[in-house]
Amino acid sequence: MQPEGVTVVLEPQQFGGEQIYRETVLPFAGENPDPVMPKVPERIREMMKLYEHGDGSYLRKCRNFLRQGRFMADYEDDAPWNGEVRKYFPTYHDFDVRQLRGYFTWRTGVRKGAYGPITASLAYLYLYELLGGIGSSSPEESLQKMQDFEKGFLESGIGDPSMRKNLHRWMLEYAVLHELPAETVRTFAEPVMLKKDAALAVLREPDSAEDEAVFSALCVFGGNKLAQSPAAAKEESRGKHLFAEVWRVAMRNGTEKGKDFFEACFGERKTFHWYPLSNAVYAEEGRHPDTDYTLDESRSYHCRGGRWTEERYEELYFDRKRLEALLHEADRAIRSYLKTGRNLQERPAEAWARPYAEAVLEADRKAVLEASRPKITIDFSGLDQIRRAAGITRDSLLTAEELDAERSGEEALRPAVPGMPAVALSGIQGSASGAVLPAEAAETSPAPQKTEKIEAAAFDGLDRVHLAILQELLQGETADGQIRREHLMPALVADTINEAFYEQIGDNILEYDGDGISLIEDYREDITAILGGKVP
Repeated sequence: MQPEGVTVVLEPQQFGGEQIYRETVLPFAGENPDPVMPKVPERIREMMKLYEHGDGSYLRKCRNFLRQGRFMADYEDDAPWNGEVRKYFPTYHDFDVRQLRGYFTWRTGVRKGAYGPITASLAYLYLYELLGGIGSSSPEESLQKMQDFEKGFLESGIGDPSMRKNLHRWMLEYAVLHELPAETVRTFAEPVMLKKDAALAVLREPDSAEDEAVFSALCVFGGNKLAQSPAAAKEESRGKHLFAEVWRVAMRNGTEKGKDFFEACFGERKTFHWYPLSNAVYAEEGRHPDTDYTLDESRSYHCRGGRWTEERYEELYFDRKRLEALLHEADRAIRSYLKTGRNLQERPAEAWARPYAEAVLEADRKAVLEASRPKITIDFSGLDQIRRAAGITRDSLLTAEELDAERSGEEALRPAVPGMPAVALSGIQGSASGAVLPAEAAETSPAPQKTEKIEAAAFDGLDRVHLAILQELLQGETADGQIRREHLMPALVADTINEAFYEQIGDNILEYDGDGISLIEDYREDITAILGGKVP
């Protein structure tokens, strides 16, 4: 049996028609073969030669950009190009000659203050140059030119507004790398970030902050519900004060488990790796020296061995539910207390926060009650002069027999108080007696004195007459007869005794209502204790 097989015959391909070859112009040496392609300026040609391919790493790409950028730092051109091109992390190497000449022409105008339209990828070249110190003499000048770029290119509506987010980040990180003053660096930071940092600093030390600052800080994390609460709107300063006090009380007392309340809500400052200018074409030459940089009270940066870290509070670790529970319970309690807004429902899960709010409201009740009491202010500056004048008037109205009788009475009263040191009587008539009443109101025969009931020692600033009057009042009796017998004015007697006890009591102990003197009962025990006796 013969093996079967197949034979394939390939026929030669037939080409239809006649092939026509056209003439091609061969350029002379140094002549541009493409009439559309612009001639390459010698400076750009030299720049292109500076590019090193190497390992193709991102670091080499950054170093190539810096090398070429410094070479072209003062180059100017006049060949506009308004096309569109999109590149990520663009460098000079990514563009053709027309695009490069268009960029350098645009940059020439920018340096003269004239911002024209250009594609964002080429505009980024300009920012990368400033980050590398190309076209500026100092970090401060680079930052100023970045600000000018934002105003002239982005805010004017010419450039792509999406560049602003990167620009602000780069300005902040560039300023930290060059350790510019913190107050300058904060102007480049995102306002929301700074607002939160400032709020955290206030809430961490609320006792050193005003009520308005504490309330505003709580609103940063408590949201619009707290800011728009009727409790804060009614009697605005008082409502905000009560909210601020609730936070202060919580800080002083800690959580129900004894943990610091701030840390329970916001955690501790934590350390994170920080990669400045990592999303820009940028490379430092050499290792960055060890650095500690504080941006604000809640955020700082540190470099060790060329590696950067950032120390800050991380929202990922915030216990927002705990903070919201405290603020909701405070809002509920304060609304009920001030009788404003609709009543909020109690939440069983927030019972732990109730004592904080109740403590604040109880303290406010006492403060309101204390403020409602009439305050009596005594001006003691002219009292001595009044006493001296009253003493002279009194002596001039007494007869010689009355003066002798008074002196005899004083001598007789000296030992009348068993165990009580003798009271110095020198100058009594001229120092603490007060003005005399009209003669017809005085009694002709003095009644026996009750000074034998006084169990207290002599009190500095009071003579035996005023001590006897005070004893009458402590025993619940009227001192009107004693005052008339001594020819004294009730108002001056009250002033004299009040002045003597003011330093220790801090308030008036006697009241004069125009008819007579009475003891303020709140101070009975204090006065008796000072005099060394017991309450009658």
